[in-house]
Amino acid sequence: MNINATIVESYLKSLHGRYLEAFEKADGRTFQRDTWEHREGGGGLTCVLENGRLFERACVSFSHVRGRRLPMAANFMRTEASDRPFQMMGTSCILHPENPYVPTVHMNVRFLLAPRDGAEPVWWFGGGMDLTPYYGFEDDVIHFHRSCRDAVAPYGAHLYPRFKKDCDDYFFNRYRREPRGIGGIFFDNLTEDGFEHCFDILQSVGDHFLDAYLPIVERRRRTPYGIRERDFQAFRRGRYVEFNLTHDRGTRFGLELGGRVESIMASMPPIVKWVYNWTPEAGSPEERLMTHFLAAKDWLCTIPV
Repeated sequence: MNINATIVESYLKSLHGRYLEAFEKADGRTFQRDTWEHREGGGGLTCVLENGRLFERACVSFSHVRGRRLPMAANFMRTEASDRPFQMMGTSCILHPENPYVPTVHMNVRFLLAPRDGAEPVWWFGGGMDLTPYYGFEDDVIHFHRSCRDAVAPYGAHLYPRFKKDCDDYFFNRYRREPRGIGGIFFDNLTEDGFEHCFDILQSVGDHFLDAYLPIVERRRRTPYGIRERDFQAFRRGRYVEFNLTHDRGTRFGLELGGRVESIMASMPPIVKWVYNWTPEAGSPEERLMTHFLAAKDWLCTIPV
């Protein structure tokens, strides 16, 4: 099997550039670009936009790092790679709009390769996208899930239900017993049917992201809002931070690897609140988010393939 890390890196860099161009066009301002090096080899490019016309904070990153030993956050599924040198590369986006009616979104696509002389290399792909609204709209949720389904449909009708469930299971704050958002698709340790097949899936997910998110942005970005909506957004952002710090494997991987902390924490929202024992007002849009949208369900049950 020909494992070609060079073509994966080329695609991920190209994807990173496309995302930057699209989000700078949407916001009207440019990202700050920081190149950094990792102490064991490789490095990355972290691009951050703060206090923009659309985004309160947006982070679009590319990294390709090398190491002598795989961190526990990445090797627990493939223990045979735990004592091997490795390289991991990926492109990620975390976007926090200022308007509470525009959802936060996260996407990531990545590749890991751990070779060893005289043995088959260990490799896998991972990634996905998920949406975190503060005020729920069914047409937004359906559009996002339809785009996720369309991204993987060419590779088998079984993939969307499987990746959707994996997303619902992963982006779940088990301490709070609540989802982070309305989900999307998520996959990890993807190797089935070979390198080229898995790389095709990763590219399709990466290529569908802008079409999944930007129409929602354009639909909601001019919605009027006030202090109430911003307070609720800040409260829900607190749950986002809790998940990233207590559950997220990507955050743990970067910290365990000794990565650049500024780049790892650039995914965090800039304004956050924790409110003691908060409960929503009965019949309010905030209650509807908590009870109707933050629940794992088949959003596409009435939408034909």
